[in-house]
Amino acid sequence: MKEYNEEETLDSLLDALVTYSKFYNKAYSKESLVHDLPIEKGKESPELFSLNSSKGLFSRAAANAGLKTKFIKKDLDDISNLQLPIILLMNNSNSCIVDSFSEDRKKVKIISELSGDIVEEWFDIDAIKQEYLGFAILVKKSFDYVDSDKKNQSDFVVKHWFWSTLKISRGIYIDVIFASILINLFVLATPLFTMSVYDRVIPNNAIETLWFFAFGVLLVYFLDISLKLIRSYFLEIAAKKSDIIMSSIIFEKVLGLKLEQIPKPIGSFANNLKNFDVIRGFLTNATLVAFIDLPFSVIFLIVIYYLGGVIVIIPIIVILIILIMALVLKVPIQRNIKKINEIVSKKNAILIEVLNNIETLKSLGGNNNIRWNWEESNGNIAQTGLLSRMLSAFIPSFTALLIQLNTIAIVIAGVYLIKDFQLTMGALIAIVILSSRAVAPMGQAAGLITNYEDASNSYRILNDLMHKPEERPKESDFVSKKSFQGKIEFRNVTFKYPNTEVEILKNVSFVINPGERVAILGKIGTGKSTILKLILKLYEPTNGSILIDDIDITQLDPADIRRNMSYLSQHVSLFNGTLRDNITFRASFVNDEKMLTAAKIAGVDNFANAHPRGYDMEVGEKGEGLSGGQIQSVGISRACLFDYPINLFDEPTSSMDKQTEDNVLSNLNKFMKGKTLLIVTQKMPILQIVDKIIVLNNNTIYLYGDKEAVIKALSQGEHIEK
Repeated sequence: MKEYNEEETLDSLLDALVTYSKFYNKAYSKESLVHDLPIEKGKESPELFSLNSSKGLFSRAAANAGLKTKFIKKDLDDISNLQLPIILLMNNSNSCIVDSFSEDRKKVKIISELSGDIVEEWFDIDAIKQEYLGFAILVKKSFDYVDSDKKNQSDFVVKHWFWSTLKISRGIYIDVIFASILINLFVLATPLFTMSVYDRVIPNNAIETLWFFAFGVLLVYFLDISLKLIRSYFLEIAAKKSDIIMSSIIFEKVLGLKLEQIPKPIGSFANNLKNFDVIRGFLTNATLVAFIDLPFSVIFLIVIYYLGGVIVIIPIIVILIILIMALVLKVPIQRNIKKINEIVSKKNAILIEVLNNIETLKSLGGNNNIRWNWEESNGNIAQTGLLSRMLSAFIPSFTALLIQLNTIAIVIAGVYLIKDFQLTMGALIAIVILSSRAVAPMGQAAGLITNYEDASNSYRILNDLMHKPEERPKESDFVSKKSFQGKIEFRNVTFKYPNTEVEILKNVSFVINPGERVAILGKIGTGKSTILKLILKLYEPTNGSILIDDIDITQLDPADIRRNMSYLSQHVSLFNGTLRDNITFRASFVNDEKMLTAAKIAGVDNFANAHPRGYDMEVGEKGEGLSGGQIQSVGISRACLFDYPINLFDEPTSSMDKQTEDNVLSNLNKFMKGKTLLIVTQKMPILQIVDKIIVLNNNTIYLYGDKEAVIKALSQGEHIEK
C-alpha cells in the first residue's frame, strides 16, 4: 500500500474545490470559482481558509459551483461514512478529498487530479492523521429550487439580499426581543413603587416596607441598565454583521452587472448606491429600539386599565390620534422624499461629470452653464426639502403636545375618580407615569416616519438594482474551458448599444484562425472597437453568434474568456498608485522579471529608468502624471504581462511619437508570434505586424483577406467610400 506523501496531495483548497466539483458535480475552472472573491494585493488567489481569520471565502467559492459547505472540527476516526466525500485540511496549507474508508477503516481513498485526469488512490489512515489539522469541510450539492425566470439573478437575490442577511442574525434579534420584554416590564417598577409608597407606606408609617421597596426598585434599575447596555451591544453587533455582508453583496452585484444594465448617468447611479447608508442608519440602535418597544404600549395600557378602569380611554385616544397623524402624513412625506432623491441624484450626476471633465470644462470656459445647473439643483433641493423638514419637525412637536394634554386629562379624570373613591392618590400618580410610557413609543415611532420612508425608498432603489441581470448568474451552465487555441468566428452578427436605435454592426461575418494577426480598419463609428468588446463578452450580440474555438460565446464563462485574453482599450485607464501597481494591476503577484519584460516591450523602461523612483513613481489619478503616449505604453505593458492566446488592441499607438511607435511595434511583432491578435487602427505603420486586414464600411464587412490583397484592392480604387 502506498505511503502518504503530502507533496502528492492537492496544494490548496482551491485545487480541492476544482477537483471536487469536477468529480462529483460539474467541472469549473479556478478562475470561475474565485472570479468575484476579494484577493489581497500581492497574492495570486484568495485565502479560502485561515485559523486566525474569516472562514467565509471558501463557502462563497463553493457557492459559485452550486455547492453548500460547512466547516467542522472533528477527529478523522469520528467522521461518518454519511459525511463523505469530505475535504480535509492538512499541514502546510494542503488539503485532500476523502471519498471513502476501507471496511476496517485503516485505509482511505483520496481523490486527486493529475494532468487533468481524476485519480483515485488508497492511503494508510495513520499517514493521513499525521498531517490532518483536525478541521474538515462538508461539501454537498445545493438542491435549492430556482424558478427559470430567476436563473439570471444572483444567488443572493434568490435568497433575498436583505431579508436573508437579517435572518443570519435572527438569534441576536430573538435575544434582543427577550431583553426588550424584560426592560419594558421593569418600567412598571417606578409607578408601582410610587403607588405603594403613597397608598401603603405613608398612611401606615411603614418605614421598613419603604426600604424593602426601595432596595427592590434599585435592583430592578441595575438590571434595567445592564439589559439596555447588552441590548445595544447586540444590536450593534447585528448591524455590523449585516453592514459587512450587505455592502459586500451590493458591491459584488455592481461588479457583476451586465454593462447594458448599469444605470446612467454614473453620478446618479453612485448616489443610488449611497442609499445603503440610509438603510444602515435605520438599522442602528435608536431606530430599532423605538420600533421594538412599540408593541409593549399594550402592556402599559392593560396595567392602566387594571389600576384605573375607564381612565385608560384617554391614552388610547391619544395613541389613535398619533397613529392617524402618522398615516395622514405618510403619503406626502413619501412623495417628498422620492422627489428629493431624484433631484439629489441629478445634482450628484452634475458633480461627477464636472470632476471627471474639469480640465475640458476650464479649457472651454463652460463654467457658467454648469454653475447654473448646479445652483438650480441646489435651489430645488432646498425648496423641496423644506416641506419634508417642516413635516419632520411637526410630528415630534405635535406628539409632545399630545403627551402633555394626555397627562392633564388623566389628572383631571383621576381627581373625579378619587372624589368618588374609585381611585387612590398613589394609583393616579402611577397611571400618569404609565400613560406617558404607553404613549411615548408611538410618538417616537411617528417621529421616525421620515427615517422610515427614506429607508423604505432606499430599499426599493437597491432592490431594483439587485434584480438586474448579471453576466455570471449563479449555477449557470457554462462550458469550463481552461485554455483557448485562439480561433474567433463571427456569424451574421448584428449589434446595437442599449437604448439606441442605430445598429453599430450589421450582419458581420468573419473567421480568424489561431495565431493569425488581423488589423481592423474603417471610418469612425463603423463598429471597430465594438467587435473587440463583443469578443470580450462585455456585450452580447443583438442577432447572430460569436464562436471562440468553435464554441458559442454564450456557453463560455466570462471569467474564462477574459483570463485567456489581453485587452487594450482605446482610452487606457490608469489608477492612482505607482507605475508598478498599474502594470501589474491584473496580477499583482507577478515577479519583477515578468513586469520588467512587459515594460520593455511597451517602452515603459525608457521613462521609468529616467525617473528617480523608477517603477515606484506615482502616476497620479487617471495617470495625470504621464503623457498620453506614456499612458498607452503602460496599457500595452499591462496587456503583455502574460502570454495570452488572444490579444485585442484598440488604437495602441495613437498617441505615440514615431520612434516610440516603431520600437513598440518591433517588440510586439516578436512577442505576438503564434498568438491571435486583433488590432483596431487608423495608422498604416501598424499594418507591418499583421497578416490580414478587415475593412469595415457602413457598419459591415467591406473587405477581408490577406494584407497584401486588401491593400492592393484599396490602392486600385476599391476604397472604403465605394
